[in-house]
Amino acid sequence: MKKVAVFGNTGGGKSTLSRKLSEITGLPLYILDKIQYQAGGTEVSSEDYKRAHQQILDADRWIIDGFGCMETLWLRLDEADTLVFVDLPLYVHFWWVTKRFITGYFNPPAGWPEKSPILKSSLTSYRVLWLCHKRLTPKYREYIEQAEKHKRVYHIRSTQQIGQFFDLIEKESYFKDDASG
Repeated sequence: MKKVAVFGNTGGGKSTLSRKLSEITGLPLYILDKIQYQAGGTEVSSEDYKRAHQQILDADRWIIDGFGCMETLWLRLDEADTLVFVDLPLYVHFWWVTKRFITGYFNPPAGWPEKSPILKSSLTSYRVLWLCHKRLTPKYREYIEQAEKHKRVYHIRSTQQIGQFFDLIEKESYFKDDASG
């Protein structure tokens, strides 16, 4: 596990999962929202974003969290040796977007650029949730079905599986560290 793409619908806990995975594995974490958006929510130019994304892909080790854009999404999934697909029930995504919206006024979401517009971002998340569920999630499922033949794939379908995923990664890291030490 050297190049990890964490992906799925909005509000699925990908950023939280990515941070903890980075802590466990020691892999550097790159949050696409912080690369694609400046403080206050202003989007960087497409060229600047794609250039930064490619520099990350060219590195030897990474965890990339987020969507970015359709063009870079598929490049990232192809380049990764490990895929973590967060595919929770749609109601969980809706609930977690709502929680993030409510708590975001008091404590800005981790991984978001500084001074991100909470209301605007939350409304966008609600709109994207259904579109992603109908259009992109089926493509993700097809992709990982094929990718399982040549990559490590973790398809997380429930909140319980998130904890199981961390337990598994911690055990793998423990045995890896133990074997090298």
